[in-house]
Amino acid sequence: MRSHTIKVLSLSLPQAQKGEKARKDRKPDIKVDTEDKLEYRFYPVTNRIVNFKIRAPNDAHLALTTGPTESDPMLEIFIGGWKNTKSVIRKNRTKPDVVEADTPDVLNAGEFRGFWIRWTTDGVITVGREGEAAAFLSWQDPDNCPFNYVGVCTGWGASGSWIIEGGPEMKTPDNLKYQFLPALEHGSMTVEFKGSSNCHIGLMSISRDDKPLTELILGGWNNTASVIRVNRESPDRVRVDTPNLVNANHFTIFHIEWRHGHLSVRKGGARGPLVIEGPKCVRFPVRFVGVRTAWGATGKWRIHFDAGTQQIPPKIVPNIPGGRGDAPMGFVSSGGSACWVPATAGTVPEGAVLGGHDGEQIYVGRARYGGGLIPGKVVPSHGVCYVAWGGGENSVAEYEVLCGNGNWITGSGAAIPPNAMPGGETEEGEPLFVGRAHHEGTVTVGKVQPSHGCVYIPYGGEELRYDQYEIFVQ
Repeated sequence: MRSHTIKVLSLSLPQAQKGEKARKDRKPDIKVDTEDKLEYRFYPVTNRIVNFKIRAPNDAHLALTTGPTESDPMLEIFIGGWKNTKSVIRKNRTKPDVVEADTPDVLNAGEFRGFWIRWTTDGVITVGREGEAAAFLSWQDPDNCPFNYVGVCTGWGASGSWIIEGGPEMKTPDNLKYQFLPALEHGSMTVEFKGSSNCHIGLMSISRDDKPLTELILGGWNNTASVIRVNRESPDRVRVDTPNLVNANHFTIFHIEWRHGHLSVRKGGARGPLVIEGPKCVRFPVRFVGVRTAWGATGKWRIHFDAGTQQIPPKIVPNIPGGRGDAPMGFVSSGGSACWVPATAGTVPEGAVLGGHDGEQIYVGRARYGGGLIPGKVVPSHGVCYVAWGGGENSVAEYEVLCGNGNWITGSGAAIPPNAMPGGETEEGEPLFVGRAHHEGTVTVGKVQPSHGCVYIPYGGEELRYDQYEIFVQ
């Protein structure tokens, strides 16, 4: 083992107790299986801690990043590498590893084993086993990067099953107030509910009881009927009789799925009997799920998001000229310092990429809309990111801003430069790139869609097409 100077972080009993309290506030379990592919799947983190269990013979790989793609700055933690003999921390995919430790047989193909990763405000990264306060890996990052995502994968002959950031049961009182969870736009989830009636589930774009929203009431009206309600409009979009659907003595399992506007609920799992469904019921990007009970009912909940349907980043893409399959989204990774930073309500983080002008400076952003992840323009004075979709200019209050370095070069048609910056994807999974065009005295940012051979920009309420454009490269 190489010798390194490291700062070791140990937890006292009070700190460990605080860790237990923090675990009670975490979001529900994310369960995911990873193949022998060394392809990361990314999930947001907010508490400077990741608790997880992994069942694998070797090579459990995790990446801490600022955005949901494999790009610098990035710290990788390899647990049970080198035939399950040692573990390391690697920065920006560059050798030598910054620290390593002998960890023989740390993983097991036949059982789940728990671990934790923590990072402090002064850049100390620590990795340890579940139930142990002492870390077996520790290193202080001099750059102290603000990590927002964790990626997981397996490789080198190993596949794995993961349980990430688990949480306990939730409880809802008889008060008709939603408790919110980040939905990550997975497209489906499993809900376990124990209560006498009135299992209320809301799908929303923001963590607030406001439009747009689609609500499910399962076992309402004294456990006799269920409905789908859109934007609280009357009459309900769909209503069916469901006598004795839920139960106060045991958990009832529901599989809820939303795809291309269609909403369905099945009892018992993804292949269970259909409870209720309706077309064109979810016509907005779902970022939060709310749960509540009322009308004489309280509830206990267990919620699991289906990680297998997450759309960031896609793993299979069309064979488009200029593409390469050795990086996220099937194209060249950003590789340099560029990354996507979450923002909202017109805020622009330090280092934001200037995209153009329209009476003020506008910046490169992207947002979820219509089932896709769409590059567009952030206009600070308007408090939104505008994206071109469905023939219109669509505003989104919660978005991501591109930060870092790069250049704009001339582009046209479907010829995508090999160093173009991937910026998102359509609802069908086609990669989109960051582009811009001159229009009526402005320079406006939009999306380059290779299969259409053009850039689309959002302007004046419309989606406008230009075959000649500029494209962002690194």
